[in-house]
Amino acid sequence: MTGAHSRLYSVRVATARALLIATGASWLYQAVSLGLTRHLLTAPWRRFATDRANPGAVPPVSMLKPVRGHDHEALENFASFLAQDYAARYEVIFAVADPDDPAVENVRRLQARAPGASVRLIVAPAELPNPKVALLQAAAAEARHDILVVSDSDMRVTPDYLRRVVAPLNDPAVGLVTCPYRGSHLTTLTARLEALYMVASFIPMVATARLGVGLSFALGSTAALRKSDLERIGGFAALGDYLADDHELGARIGSQGKSVHLSDYVVETPLGPTTFPEQWHREVRWARCNWVSRRREYLAAALTFTTPLSVAYAVVAGPRRGRSWRPFALSLVGRWSVAWLVTGYAGDREARRWLGLLPLRDMLSGLIWAAAALGRKVEWRGERYRVDASGRLQPLGRD
Repeated sequence: MTGAHSRLYSVRVATARALLIATGASWLYQAVSLGLTRHLLTAPWRRFATDRANPGAVPPVSMLKPVRGHDHEALENFASFLAQDYAARYEVIFAVADPDDPAVENVRRLQARAPGASVRLIVAPAELPNPKVALLQAAAAEARHDILVVSDSDMRVTPDYLRRVVAPLNDPAVGLVTCPYRGSHLTTLTARLEALYMVASFIPMVATARLGVGLSFALGSTAALRKSDLERIGGFAALGDYLADDHELGARIGSQGKSVHLSDYVVETPLGPTTFPEQWHREVRWARCNWVSRRREYLAAALTFTTPLSVAYAVVAGPRRGRSWRPFALSLVGRWSVAWLVTGYAGDREARRWLGLLPLRDMLSGLIWAAAALGRKVEWRGERYRVDASGRLQPLGRD
């Protein structure tokens, strides 16, 4: 064997050994994340239960909904926020940037369907690089109550949602409450793959982050907080330049000495007939949010990719009487077992039906993780942006 071949062989052996160690570490992560997810989603939320006999424990709430375009079953999504089993008053404020936006018709239909409910629509031109934050700033200025509950337009909730996410704010030490989420209405392959990521990968990662590095960010599914705390960090306007506005909101609330509480309530997002380009741009944007805002955690997330790591090991190690593929086989068994249990904890029977797609989903997750770190451009609702090193958005215009 020549010197060059010897060095190449040594590099290959060292790389295979590192990948095998990383695969083993990912098995440990899967076991730990399973335990933490079980604790999160099955622990009784009643420790934060509101006392219906104490009006002060059930504060009035303003729910803020920035909307644009027409999400799958948008009217039903919107209506779910009006059907709340909540003892105090609450209002829902929808905000759009364009009075001709398709979302306006759904809000008007909702107002006609529930004439006695407090539902308002405001039009606020996007004057910040982050259009969602611009709408939130305008909606917060119109809010009548001190407790604000923010959620993305494509979320759907059950009647116990509001009291469960507001209850932790009875503790003065809690500054923000956020929720995990899962997909539903999985009518296409891409929707099924996206839902598998949400429940089998993302929820365990968030549950693990809560223990490992502490929860210093919010999720778009829900951010419940006090208006007074929001004002102390400069309001939503302070987040207007950032792609990862949810992360910035949680981090800035945390900088005020308040904690971010991860609720055990799992919000539903009906995905409907999504396409692969839509999914790719959305997930790359999510990943780039994490890349620019939590760089160390993002790199550490490589150890969560059990399937891609085991495949990479098998490829690098080469044929060794089939032994190089044994870690892959063990990884599949482990991933399917963990995902089966996690879908049960999250009550996600729909995603559980598609667990056969999990290896494909895991390989796609690894590809998105790598792609997100290699570029700075994102697409969001038809608009293109460049993200600088600090996470700030620079609009590039429409396609």
